[in-house]
Amino acid sequence: MDDEKILELYFARDEAAIDATARKYGAYCHAVAVGILHDREDAGECVNDTYLRAWEAIPPKRPGMLRVYLGKITRNLSLDKYRRRNALKRGGDTVTTLYGELSECIPGGNNIEETVQAGYITTAIDASLRRMSQEMRLVFMRRYWHTDSIEKIADRYQMSVGKVKSMLFRARKKLRADLEGEGVHV
Repeated sequence: MDDEKILELYFARDEAAIDATARKYGAYCHAVAVGILHDREDAGECVNDTYLRAWEAIPPKRPGMLRVYLGKITRNLSLDKYRRRNALKRGGDTVTTLYGELSECIPGGNNIEETVQAGYITTAIDASLRRMSQEMRLVFMRRYWHTDSIEKIADRYQMSVGKVKSMLFRARKKLRADLEGEGVHV
């Protein structure tokens, strides 16, 4: 079923919308959640919560790209669950490591995610990513959106670990320069 028909089901308040969403995007949402949580049970809960959030938000919202909309909901729910689960732990966890890497190029002190969600910074980041080569953008997104390990990225794109690390370093450096060029103080 295509996205327009699924959205029509949501707008008609037909519960078949949830089933259609699960069939078409369930595996994708589950992969997003597992990538962050590394726990299938917690990921399943986040995916189910994603369907509930979509049901509550559509209508009135009408997402332009349903896959991206659902992925964002899943990612945010997974990050929230991850933070709650790891609230007492310090250091060594994936999300803390990723945000630590990004802290050198994105302002925000302890809560980078809130800063990133600010509209003007998001727009500047999007513009910077569009100016990167496709290869660098893919590596950057795999690391910082999908939370893939450097080793997994290297394997996926058939690169050495050193090349991936170098690309990420250059991407963060470029992002920092682009943000500073836009007047964002890092």
